[in-house]
Amino acid sequence: MKLIDSIKKDFSSTMTWVLIPVAIAINVVIGQIVSILKLPFYLDSIGTVLVGVLCGPWAGALTGALSNTIWGFAIDPNAYPWWPVALFIGFVAGWCGIGGLFKSWWKVAISGFLIAVVAALVSAPVNIFWFGGITASGSSFITAWLLQSGQDMVKAVLTTNILVEPWDKIATALLAYAIMEGLSVRYMARFPRAENVQIETGERRTQITVLVLVLGLLALIVGFTIRKLMGG
Repeated sequence: MKLIDSIKKDFSSTMTWVLIPVAIAINVVIGQIVSILKLPFYLDSIGTVLVGVLCGPWAGALTGALSNTIWGFAIDPNAYPWWPVALFIGFVAGWCGIGGLFKSWWKVAISGFLIAVVAALVSAPVNIFWFGGITASGSSFITAWLLQSGQDMVKAVLTTNILVEPWDKIATALLAYAIMEGLSVRYMARFPRAENVQIETGERRTQITVLVLVLGLLALIVGFTIRKLMGG
């Protein structure tokens, strides 16, 4: 009964159905840009985390699965096989929100790490069995380099995931949190899981914005540096 009630709560509000397509668009647009630039991270789950936290884990899971399915069929077929990973990202983000891990930026960072652990475990078999370890993502530069250094496929893929996923998912969670921080309290209250987020004001909001911008800049620097070192 509690499970059914939880699912009903996620989808009981019109705001859930309004936010899901917006979140999918955010995922696809940013994910496609990152894919084109061949950067060694993803940032294709910002919208999924938004829905997971504001609307609930079941809505987040649906958003993730739909994002990669639509992205795969409409633009890039390489995106489709990752829908199980995206589904778990939304599901875990939703439970992190329910657990109070979106109340402050450092808790959000913990959420990002937890999401990264799950994403790394779920994505490894998809990567190995569907793509043979080398995908269209820029992170494959790392995998290829590890394979050339003599590591076996499983170890190379898991090592790449361990290196990339925490950075990517912590940045993703913080970016989603920054977006939520920019919304008014009145607007936030319209979502079914609005209580998951603590809206900050004044100096603390400014600090969060600066932190997100710095992380974004560092991600770009690290990404291009890795590509250069690997001859990309």
